[in-house]
Amino acid sequence: MTDLTLKMACWETDRTRALLDGRVKPDGIALDIERLRPRQMFARMLENQEFDVSELSLASLCGLIGRGDRSFIGIPVIMSKFFRHSCIYVRKGAGIAKPEDLRGKRVGTTQFSATAVVFMKGMLQHEYGVRQSEMEWFIGGLTRPTERPLIALNAPSDVRISFLPDGDTLERMLAEDRLDALLSIYIPPSFLAGSAHITRLFPDYRAVERDYFNRTGIFPIMHVLAMRRSLHEAHPWIAQNLYTAFERSKNIALNVEDLYDTDSLKIGLPWLLDYVEETRRVFGDDWWAYGIAPNRPALEAVGRYVHEQGLSPRTVIPEEVFVPCL
Repeated sequence: MTDLTLKMACWETDRTRALLDGRVKPDGIALDIERLRPRQMFARMLENQEFDVSELSLASLCGLIGRGDRSFIGIPVIMSKFFRHSCIYVRKGAGIAKPEDLRGKRVGTTQFSATAVVFMKGMLQHEYGVRQSEMEWFIGGLTRPTERPLIALNAPSDVRISFLPDGDTLERMLAEDRLDALLSIYIPPSFLAGSAHITRLFPDYRAVERDYFNRTGIFPIMHVLAMRRSLHEAHPWIAQNLYTAFERSKNIALNVEDLYDTDSLKIGLPWLLDYVEETRRVFGDDWWAYGIAPNRPALEAVGRYVHEQGLSPRTVIPEEVFVPCL
């Protein structure tokens, strides 16, 4: 039987590389893969459904489903996970020593509804009692023009949001003391340059993240795999076969023997072994588990957050978002 050709977009990581270079092939499927950065593929998938299958923003997927848009269905392949405590920056002199000090402050971000920012706002609310409505928001680029939201932004009426005009940037606002804090997906260039006016809200962020995970079970998920729902309805077997292939590709990347081969470390730098060992102690051997059950705390959290932050009229649960896969 001829394989079904599917057009897929994703970014190359250690976990997807075996699929992209052909070492792993999904049963019954011939993949036509386009390697794209998230912002590029998200827009093309959400606006024009250019791909059959694509890496996609989890918050956008939850928000659309909560609004009744059934264009896409998720496959519980976790494409990106990242704790975001390290991504909250504050201006020195703004009087912000702890999360609660963000109340009443001017806070900038590049994307109000990006999954990373949704998780940061959710964490601030549920861990420290600081709601998004208690801050004044400025949306713009770090050093470039403001990007439009991936899906329509219908912020609650009690949230104050201003979009930066052409020619202004969040970095400039921070340098000129017109901004107090920054929730940034990318490390600000001024921080990388060692500027004296910017610091992290959580300097010892790794310890804070470890404590957060131990208490909540939440390892924040940024991107998942999604497919056109019409394709899933026509060929329901596709989801499981893709899931199995992505699982095989991931297992090649996380092969313990390769990670610990001290003659030719896959991870490159010997001191990174400490991070691998710590990761296994905290998360277990399969620290990048796919599927709904191992990721339920994070998946349920984002479903709540998109509702609480006005990105969805209701809370969505994981079973609404994903095809069950084994």
